[in-house]
Amino acid sequence: MVDFGRLLTAMVTPFNDELEIDYDQVDKLVDHLIETGTDTIVVAGTTGESPTLSGAEKVALFKRVAERAAGRAKVIAGTGSNNTKASIELSQQAEAAGVDGLMLVAPYYNKPSQEGLYQHFKTIAKSTALPVMIYNIPGRSAINIEVETILRLAEVDNITSVKEASGDLSAVSELVEKSPAGFKVYSGDDKLALPTLSVGGYGVVSVSSHVVGNQLKEMIEAYVAGQVEKAATLHRKYMPVFEGLFITANPVPVKYALEKQGVSVGSVRLPLVSVTEEEAKFIDSLFT
Repeated sequence: MVDFGRLLTAMVTPFNDELEIDYDQVDKLVDHLIETGTDTIVVAGTTGESPTLSGAEKVALFKRVAERAAGRAKVIAGTGSNNTKASIELSQQAEAAGVDGLMLVAPYYNKPSQEGLYQHFKTIAKSTALPVMIYNIPGRSAINIEVETILRLAEVDNITSVKEASGDLSAVSELVEKSPAGFKVYSGDDKLALPTLSVGGYGVVSVSSHVVGNQLKEMIEAYVAGQVEKAATLHRKYMPVFEGLFITANPVPVKYALEKQGVSVGSVRLPLVSVTEEEAKFIDSLFT
């Protein structure tokens, strides 16, 4: 089974001045992420503004990022939605585009039961040979995938991991304790990356790794090597960044921060709007 490593980045989608995908900047961003410690790039997730990307744009992104990564990093395609049939179609297109895995977010808005969640994820996973990461983010989806449901899904052959963004370390601990051998639990929140590792989680699907990737990788590697105090020191040092990049809706702050670091990714599509002057000053202060 594919090992996606410990530092995964939920990649922003670069846009040009007309807010169309800038594929030249996609290439440069992929290179930047790989050069700063990213093991796997997650494409067209929420951080990539998936709600405002068309299906055709997503498939084109999957193909471009996979080609640019060229084996230097793995690529996971965000193909989940609240429409099971549409997710199957997009997942199969992503597989044909050459990605290494899929991320399936909890179905938002229609609020299925736990049995509905189980059948949704299982049905999509069965439609592809790719490894699947489940994404639990009740703050955005309005539904929590309960531990028992994730454990049932972990028995499906190609469901290999979960991105846990509920903020519930008790749930993370139980998942680590009860899941089958090889099933990996990732933090979906940068500020909980180290706490998740401390209870047996495997890594993080990060936003801040766009701008502090090497530092985050250093923290993870220090912890894995048993250098707990070093890891904790780095965790505390970069906590303001981990939290500050969510001063307003993701990915607005991180896109601004990337631009300030000389990595051109453009603005955001409506209904998101760029940072205010006050927000910009706050984000600038995180890096001074």
